[in-house]
Amino acid sequence: MGKRKKKHEHEHIDESWLIPYADLLTLLLALFIVLFAASNVDVKKFEAMSQVFNEIFTGGTGVMEYQSPVEPTPAPTVDDEIQQEKESNQEAAYKQDQEELKEIQSKINHYIEVNKLDAQFATDLTSEGLLITIRDNVLFASGSATVDPRYLNVAGEVSRLLEMDPPRNVIISGHTDNVPISTAEFGSNWELSVMRAVNFMKILMENKNLDPKWFSAKGFGEYKPTATNDTSEGRAKNRRVEVLVLPRVAAPE
Repeated sequence: MGKRKKKHEHEHIDESWLIPYADLLTLLLALFIVLFAASNVDVKKFEAMSQVFNEIFTGGTGVMEYQSPVEPTPAPTVDDEIQQEKESNQEAAYKQDQEELKEIQSKINHYIEVNKLDAQFATDLTSEGLLITIRDNVLFASGSATVDPRYLNVAGEVSRLLEMDPPRNVIISGHTDNVPISTAEFGSNWELSVMRAVNFMKILMENKNLDPKWFSAKGFGEYKPTATNDTSEGRAKNRRVEVLVLPRVAAPE
């Protein structure tokens, strides 16, 4: 018998998978390039690169064509963080300071209520501080800047309510109505208002627990009315002494 020749079969390796694999790698490369470009935004370069890739992969308009890329939000710098911390601390300090002023106001209101002085005393927490208003007829006779001896105890009680630790700046101011005054002692309402504020402050300073360096006096005469001077009721409201307890912390801007 003749020997049969062995039939050698050559296996054919299908390499068609390489084409989509290569396309996948190309797309991944394009993606990395886009991500890199997006992290370093340059509008003109981004638009030029977008046009090239769109022509290569789609032959026309594609998802990469935008009018302008979204600019990344800049990361906060150290200075920004320090400023934010300062603002936060100031706001917290301001809130605490306002709470302390409210406590002082509550004590004074309690004194007013117990002594039934609602018609003569009033308090108001304003943007300038805690304002205590005293009608002038509680402390002074008409046209006089001398504190009425009958009300020295009122001034003494107010001085005790102003004891604070640490102390605060306090401004005493005098105000009058617009009825002219011209006496041997006072040539104008302005002079009368100044001396009323000064004399009332002197009574407060008899309290040795108060430090005079925290106190000052002003006179505004008739020039800062809180009511109309056309009626007797309005003029009575304008004749007053005000005690302004200032805040320690300025309001955040």
